[in-house]
Amino acid sequence: MAKQSTPEAGKFSAKKEEMKTPKTKTGGHAATARAQSDDCEAIAAALSSDSENLKLAIGTEHINFTHLDKVLWPGENGKGLTKRDFALYLLLVSPFLLPHLKDRPLTLVRFPNGVGGQKFFQKRWDKNIPGFVDTFDSFAEHAGENHRFLLCDNLATLLWLAQIADLELHTSHARIGKAMENKALTQTYTDTLARIEKSTLNYPDYLVLDLDPYIYSGKEAEGDEPALNKKGFKRTCEMALALKDILDGLGMHSFVKTSGRTGLHIYVPLVRNIDYDQVRSLAETIGRHLLAEHPKIITMDWAVKKRGGKIFFDHNMNARGKTLASIYSPRMSDTGTVSTPVAWDELSSVYPDQFTIKTVPTRLAKTGDLWRDILDYKTDVKRLLD
Repeated sequence: MAKQSTPEAGKFSAKKEEMKTPKTKTGGHAATARAQSDDCEAIAAALSSDSENLKLAIGTEHINFTHLDKVLWPGENGKGLTKRDFALYLLLVSPFLLPHLKDRPLTLVRFPNGVGGQKFFQKRWDKNIPGFVDTFDSFAEHAGENHRFLLCDNLATLLWLAQIADLELHTSHARIGKAMENKALTQTYTDTLARIEKSTLNYPDYLVLDLDPYIYSGKEAEGDEPALNKKGFKRTCEMALALKDILDGLGMHSFVKTSGRTGLHIYVPLVRNIDYDQVRSLAETIGRHLLAEHPKIITMDWAVKKRGGKIFFDHNMNARGKTLASIYSPRMSDTGTVSTPVAWDELSSVYPDQFTIKTVPTRLAKTGDLWRDILDYKTDVKRLLD
């Protein structure tokens, strides 16, 4: 990852916080000896067997994989991507992905019959779940009661998500647990909205900016969203770099990833001392500046019919309870594209369809995780607001 510029003195400061690697558990091939869960070769061998169904041991627990040859993405040239491919992908990227999922409420986007079938979102889990899956209880504002939410803090859970066809992993911008930089925040999440507002779940790690091109290829059916096309993505990259200039001027470190679809996600890591409402207000202000600089290219209009030919700047994901496709999450596309971090200096030379569940593991083996140290570059926004 290219080194980020140092924040301008007197405006913001970056505060370092360690991002610990989650502990792993043991696992292996149910038909042979068990292996350590970090022994990817042993688990990969089990998943690569000819078995359509597989009982995979993870410590004292098991994952019962079924229909491993079921096609979940159509793929290219008639070669579909299967549940087996998905599980192997998650296994290979797990050392890079798990630290970004740790302690973050997870929204599942499940496609039981693949991306061509129906999907459904799932935030809470009322059924029995495997013993290795961590959960926590939190007050659900829309329901007015406590719900149980999932976390993905270990390899076993990650592989189990493949079995239940959770093809997209959407995470909260906030985490449960202690906020070392703001010890006034509580870790009590149940029973009342007031408790949530005083807790770490109301103070995000990131300000998130979503650039979504509404530039059509001309091949879309009437009423369809814009398809990925080079003109639209090139213009999105240009606006992302313009946005980076604004953030750089404020002394704010920013990180960019492909959305896995047609656009880009820009993340700004934050010291957790401002709440979601303040973060969203700041994100909107930044968007207004970008809009003022590029009024013919950027739109913040919520009416879809008014976005045509422009890049939609979405700041509304900065809200409590909102989630966004995680780093390294596959997306709903024919080829299994993945939301992938890129360095700012390579943005002009990449294209979203080159990052898939087949290609991303190879890229990671070469580049490592470009966002590995993202939480070491937090901006203290409160100094500006004060």
